[in-house]
Amino acid sequence: MTAPASLDVVHTVASTQAAHGGPSRSVPFLCEALAGQSVSVRLLTTVPGEEADAILPSAGVETRTVVEAGGLRQLLRSPVAFYRALRANIKEAPPDLIHDHGLWLPSNAAAAVVAWLEGIPLVISTRGMLTGWALAHNRWKKRLAWAAYQNHVLRQADLFHVTSQEEVDALRDLGFDQPAAIIPNGVPLLDLSSEDMSSRGTSSSGEHRALFLSRVHPKKGLPMLIEAWATADPDGWTLEIVGPSEDGHRGELEAQVRRHGLEGEIEFAGPVDDDEKWDVYRSADLFVLPTHSENFGIVVAEALAAEVPVLTTTGTPWSDLEAQGCGWWVSPSEESITEALQEAVGLGDETRRAMGKRGRRLVEAQYSWPGVVKNMTAAYRWLLGEGPRPEVIRQA
Repeated sequence: MTAPASLDVVHTVASTQAAHGGPSRSVPFLCEALAGQSVSVRLLTTVPGEEADAILPSAGVETRTVVEAGGLRQLLRSPVAFYRALRANIKEAPPDLIHDHGLWLPSNAAAAVVAWLEGIPLVISTRGMLTGWALAHNRWKKRLAWAAYQNHVLRQADLFHVTSQEEVDALRDLGFDQPAAIIPNGVPLLDLSSEDMSSRGTSSSGEHRALFLSRVHPKKGLPMLIEAWATADPDGWTLEIVGPSEDGHRGELEAQVRRHGLEGEIEFAGPVDDDEKWDVYRSADLFVLPTHSENFGIVVAEALAAEVPVLTTTGTPWSDLEAQGCGWWVSPSEESITEALQEAVGLGDETRRAMGKRGRRLVEAQYSWPGVVKNMTAAYRWLLGEGPRPEVIRQA
């Protein structure tokens, strides 16, 4: 039997800065995982000024960065610089396809133009940016971008990559009938054999810890969580909010905490790097993501990988939390989050630990990188006419 031809894929993403959200982490990790399975991978990204805090793939992935000064200068120049760098790279060695990640940014338009000019198939990862909440946030800016380029960019896609059926439905509602591959983000699986997880939640003081770890952004629903915490008033628990603040949102939340007199129960921390975050997860008894909308919610999978039960909302695609008995999946409302929070903190330590172990098994079975890469390469080969249609493909 003849071995399949090697694949050469160029990935493009606006930023891999740690503070810029999920794609900044998941795209470099996807590139690493693909390269580990003998796919030739090139990554082009934009970094503002110095490359400090950028998450870049390890050896095995050819990475090129377009360095910009930031602010208005970046807005005006980045599409041109990104376009020139990408087209030069493509001219030097034409790939089998271009896989662009994200929407609404000039770099996405640049990737689509290069794909069109060079006649290269284009895969677009929508990254949850077409859901109802996402479209309503900064609505007027997005309407302008939609008219200027985003609608045309999406029409050019040969294949969409999404992480949930909700994203497929959003595409169909907007009139896009191209095939879509539903492939979740992968999660690194830590070796927990050396970690004493049995001591979680059993300190002599009876202290327990709930964790939020993500961007501190209005989309994440933190005002609802603070109100729920004030109502539930869980005895012996603290809530730690970890992550970078956007648009001054942390200051708004801190004022809300002060109004409720919760300064000793709710703590704020800045962002943590990828090495430190696993220690943060491991020290938690409960993970909470009260979000309005997520295409996947990588932090949910990471918490489960660390054996932490999760409370999140139906704004995420994580119905498996309840189906597999490893968490709570409730509507994004103050009342529902309060009720679930009261139930979660009222459970015994052994019950929560058992839920965490079931969550770890769920991640091992469905969200490990080998399975993600297998499905992604199968989708690529189907698009190129080199293989059968995989089960992850949804057609209109």
